[in-house]
Amino acid sequence: MAEQKRDYYEVLGVDRNADEAAIKKAYRGLAKKYHPDVNPGNAEAEKKFKEASEAYAVLSDPEKRRQYDQFGHAAFEGGAGGAGGFDFSGTDFSDIFGDIFGDFFGGGRSRGANNGPMKGANLRTSIRITFEEAVFGCEKEIELTVKETCKTCKGSGAKPGTSPETCSKCGGKGQVVFTSQSFFGTVRNVQACPDCQGTGKIIREKCADCRGTGYVPMKKRYAVDIPAGIDNGQCKRLPGLGEPGTNGGPRGDVLVEVVVGRHPIFQRQDYNIFSTVPISFAVAALGGEIVIDTVDGKVIYDVKAGTQTDTKVRLKGKGVPTLRNKEVRGDHYVTLVVEVPDKLSHEARELLRQFDAESGDSLNAAKNLQKEEKTSDPKDSKDGKDKKKKFWK
Repeated sequence: MAEQKRDYYEVLGVDRNADEAAIKKAYRGLAKKYHPDVNPGNAEAEKKFKEASEAYAVLSDPEKRRQYDQFGHAAFEGGAGGAGGFDFSGTDFSDIFGDIFGDFFGGGRSRGANNGPMKGANLRTSIRITFEEAVFGCEKEIELTVKETCKTCKGSGAKPGTSPETCSKCGGKGQVVFTSQSFFGTVRNVQACPDCQGTGKIIREKCADCRGTGYVPMKKRYAVDIPAGIDNGQCKRLPGLGEPGTNGGPRGDVLVEVVVGRHPIFQRQDYNIFSTVPISFAVAALGGEIVIDTVDGKVIYDVKAGTQTDTKVRLKGKGVPTLRNKEVRGDHYVTLVVEVPDKLSHEARELLRQFDAESGDSLNAAKNLQKEEKTSDPKDSKDGKDKKKKFWK
């Protein structure tokens, strides 16, 4: 028993009232997805491709579509050749398959190859700058090897005294057209001319200096204005300094990637700066003025008495300028860390012991607890037992 065919509208995934453009769009998507060249050796994909091609052959033809809408698949039973017994001989797929093959192989119809003006390629390079240079901006110099018009042939690529000739294969158009036959009809393809590589010109005698390219490499130096606020990895674009264009097209650009060096004190996040500043125990306890390093220089900050370690301070407007407006800046966040001295003189030690005795006697806390335990009987005092238990817990 022969396999029952699916409804053509269902195959293409379109409504029965779909117009010609919708039908073409739906088929083009299916053809690109299931084409045998995209799915080599895949029998299921080939089957779906033929099914979609058959549906498109009917629904894209007004007369065949009218017959199908009236009689269904019975309108074409008994046809010769084609996929599944369907006759493709009267269907021209060249319009849509020109586009599809262009996507597959870089050819296609006239849109796939042309010899019009094209912009040149971009060049990339990188420069290293300091943290401060990134914050406030600077000017750097780069050296690049770029292609410049050959002075000997004035860019023609031909030996002096000769001129490029019009390509006989493409007639100067830079592209050639060829057709082929397949089970779905005639396919028309357009590709760059293999003889002139799409230029439309043939150089019989090449210039010795540029070897027929029309350009010679030259080292050049350019000044690069680095804007204030630029961050690591961002690029500065130099328009029109890249590779030369083709067929009269403009030059490409130069993209300069900025590599910002590390700073021993500052870290950056977006437009804010972060740093850590040590303060003495005396300043933390009594309060006082400290000196903080910023990108603008040293500033004096008044620390409040009783400041604890890891206290954060905000210095408004001492961060990084924004790229859009260098007058608008982020903030500088400072973490205060109380320093513990590791070397003390004998006099300083005695003074610190006196201070401790006046502020809680923390140095003798363990001894004082032991004395309390000795003066009380643990067997007769439940409180003494609880204190010991709590202390050693």
